Amino acid sequence: MDHGEARKTKAQAVDHARELSERVVRPSDIAHGGPALAIGLAPQPDGSYALAVRYRLGLPSVRRIAREVVAEVGPEVDVRRTGRISTLAVGDDPTKVRPRPPVITSRSLGETGRTRPLRPGVSIAHVDVTAGTLGAFVHKDGVVHALSNYHVLSGSPQAKVGDVILQPGPADGGRAPQDRVGTLAGRVDLDPRRDATVDCAIALLDDQEVDPAYPVGLISTTAVALGGENVAKIGRTTSITRGRVTAIELDNVVVGYGEELGEISFDDQIEVESTGSGPFSRGGDSGSLVYREDGVALGLLFAGSESGGDNGTGLTYINPIDAVLDALGVTLV
Repeated sequence: MDHGEARKTKAQAVDHARELSERVVRPSDIAHGGPALAIGLAPQPDGSYALAVRYRLGLPSVRRIAREVVAEVGPEVDVRRTGRISTLAVGDDPTKVRPRPPVITSRSLGETGRTRPLRPGVSIAHVDVTAGTLGAFVHKDGVVHALSNYHVLSGSPQAKVGDVILQPGPADGGRAPQDRVGTLAGRVDLDPRRDATVDCAIALLDDQEVDPAYPVGLISTTAVALGGENVAKIGRTTSITRGRVTAIELDNVVVGYGEELGEISFDDQIEVESTGSGPFSRGGDSGSLVYREDGVALGLLFAGSESGGDNGTGLTYINPIDAVLDALGVTLV
């Protein structure tokens, strides 16, 4: 299928899945907006697209819907089992948003120590969160801010603009006031009653002198993911990893946010699998900027699955970068 035909097939599949969910899905298997079944587009080697169908292990009624959707669409379907998808905070436990001991730091490959000037890929977090990744530097009203996830720089609906941001994050030993680098300046709120597109926030930096370079150099341009791109990221936990975009325009990606927010459904997401022997991301990599090999930004990393991918280490989910920047009213430095 070409892109246009694949989109039409996706719309029909989404409608079919919703109809089926009303008849066969148990209430416990349903997140806001529909069953825990994500549907999008999967790029194929010849440049065409198949329908991407992603379902969670352990939900028999959702697996039944996935099978019926596949039967309805035909052979042009890419089906994957993901396991539970959660935000990638330190410890891989989205219910733990308070600071934890820095024992996990010793198992990290990335930058978990105090780093000045600030640069992409280092540990950062709200004073009451564990640790995530500083993904990029952005301009808002001509002033430099740090970009990461809502659940890294805010963490809770109770967080307020002006709250202290630490580098490194509390899980890596960061403490106020000596490790303060800025304050929460803006975020896109998350509500379990509504579908979301982005998990993002920015921090106003106390020191405007930063090092914005990535392993590929400066990244100041963005692009829409078309599928099949070779990508990389630098994160607090797994440092530099490489992967491939395996699905785009995924709707109803259900992500666990712990007790306070529960599960939230995200639309128009991008999926990445590792092309190495290890995972593309682990807990603590939340907030990493995902970019093409030529140094063009594609998205902001925010969640990962328990299983899936060619090497079995899980799949990673990212927000489209243009949607992130637009939602916050910022531009890349």
